[in-house]
Amino acid sequence: MRCCVCLFQQSLQCSPSKMAAGESNSRSSCLNLSNSGPLGNAPPSNSAHSSPASNGGSMGAVGGINRSAGNSNPQSGPENGGGAETAVRSTPSAQNPSRQSVGQSGATSGAASNMTATSSSSSSSASTASADASAAVPSLPSSPASVLVYREPVYNWQATKSTVKERFAFLFNNEVLSDVHFLVGKGMGVQRIPAHRFALAVGSAVFDAMFNGGMATTSTEIELPDVEPAAFLALLKFLYSDEVQIGPETVMTTLYTAKKYAVPALEAHCVEFLKKNLRADNAFMLLTQARLFDEPQLASLCLENIDKNTADALAAEGFTDIDLDTLVAVLERDTLGVREVRLFGAAVRWADAEAQRQQLQPTPENKRRVLGKALSLIRFPLMTIEEFAAGPAQSGILTDREVVSLFLHFTVNPKPHVEFIDRPRCCLRGKECSITRFSQVESRWGYSGTSDRIRFSVNRRIFVVGFGLYGSIHGPTDYQVNIQIIHTDSNTVLGQNDTGFSCDGTASTFRVMFKEPVEILPSVNYIACATLKGPDSHYGTKGMRKVTHEAPATGTKTCFTFCYAAGNNNGTSVEDGQIPEVIFYT
Repeated sequence: MRCCVCLFQQSLQCSPSKMAAGESNSRSSCLNLSNSGPLGNAPPSNSAHSSPASNGGSMGAVGGINRSAGNSNPQSGPENGGGAETAVRSTPSAQNPSRQSVGQSGATSGAASNMTATSSSSSSSASTASADASAAVPSLPSSPASVLVYREPVYNWQATKSTVKERFAFLFNNEVLSDVHFLVGKGMGVQRIPAHRFALAVGSAVFDAMFNGGMATTSTEIELPDVEPAAFLALLKFLYSDEVQIGPETVMTTLYTAKKYAVPALEAHCVEFLKKNLRADNAFMLLTQARLFDEPQLASLCLENIDKNTADALAAEGFTDIDLDTLVAVLERDTLGVREVRLFGAAVRWADAEAQRQQLQPTPENKRRVLGKALSLIRFPLMTIEEFAAGPAQSGILTDREVVSLFLHFTVNPKPHVEFIDRPRCCLRGKECSITRFSQVESRWGYSGTSDRIRFSVNRRIFVVGFGLYGSIHGPTDYQVNIQIIHTDSNTVLGQNDTGFSCDGTASTFRVMFKEPVEILPSVNYIACATLKGPDSHYGTKGMRKVTHEAPATGTKTCFTFCYAAGNNNGTSVEDGQIPEVIFYT
């Protein structure tokens, strides 16, 4: 009695096509097809030009042979890979042909060595398989060099996976049981990625609607030209196994893909990755992306980083790549820690890059045009007259009228109105605090060009951002004022501002701010100084030597101690005078 394999090989020799490698028993391999059936373990080819191997409707030659050659159970037989084999298998050894099996015989056993059949039944099976194979692959050449590689399918792979997670992870990017393919990317970068409708629908409402909704697609190949292949694979990896595979090069495209397919858990992982890798040199780039993807928490963190490291963030290469809305959002902030002249320089660099993007010549007129609203957010009055004269005044971006009005603002009193914001920026976060050192207000405090001064110290580190000053007793009036903070021991001016303020004639105090916060260290003596030019004002009496501010949220106490400042003083002391308020951040 002859074995089924020998009869099968003989039938191949008699077939019209000779089935390529089946011409001789001495050969170690028979004809192989390139794609496995539903239970095959061949790694998928992600080339968009590879032939499909899904069980979603286009089985090809393999499925045709299996169905016509005996209608075998797809899950039966340890040697036939669950019925997913081709008509002709690879022979493990030429000397041991009895280990081969024929899935088309309709009856398989657990051990190949025990598999026998009668001569008549074997001949019938072999002839049927031969005819079907010839019909299924008529175009394959007979040359052995043209035989395609085919890996032995894995039978009962499920038994090696002890959990649902392991079984689904095995199916990731795998042709096994796949019923849909995605053509991801565009041009030469397109990749063909296998997937499973059920797994995708379970993890994404978008995929659920795509496959099971009222307008569900029936296509087995879906094009995704707007998605990067690496990002789509990262999404599938997460849906199949909960594993997160993101890096600096793929995190933004993965975030986009996660948002597109409504997978918020993966979104959160991407945002967390960005938070951990947020630095001054990428803060502007991430801020643009956070605004684009509507991630307010990430955007807030980017803005805080820019506040703390404004100079480094502005110097980063990615700054000039941001959009106008992002530039405006940054320039609107009161908490940037950089001088205004550097902000202007950064804005000009951005305008150069934007003009090129819009294919415009980088002329001053075009720079002003592309800056748009952003130009009005540069706080030119906060510059010194020297900074303004050396930079903005000569840039050609400002109009002659704007330049003249700003020069007048710097040089004459009373200062004319300007179209630009003169409110100082404060690079500090948290809540603004203030203390008042007088308990009563009286009338008539005169000015003759001499400074009002008061010496003070604090018990903890703070940043003074301005003073509250009394205004006129004669109704609404404008004052010119120079404010300073001086280090007592070294007589060094730590901060100052030449500015003005308008009062309404009431006994209220009016804010006068420094251009930049002034750091005050604990147990160090400083002098607060204000030189006013204007009519007689209100003044404070019943002053306190010690004033304590307690933070409502934390209970932290900041204690000020005031002393008389000797020298050229207009008369202000602990008991009465000007400079009633100190405005600060802790």
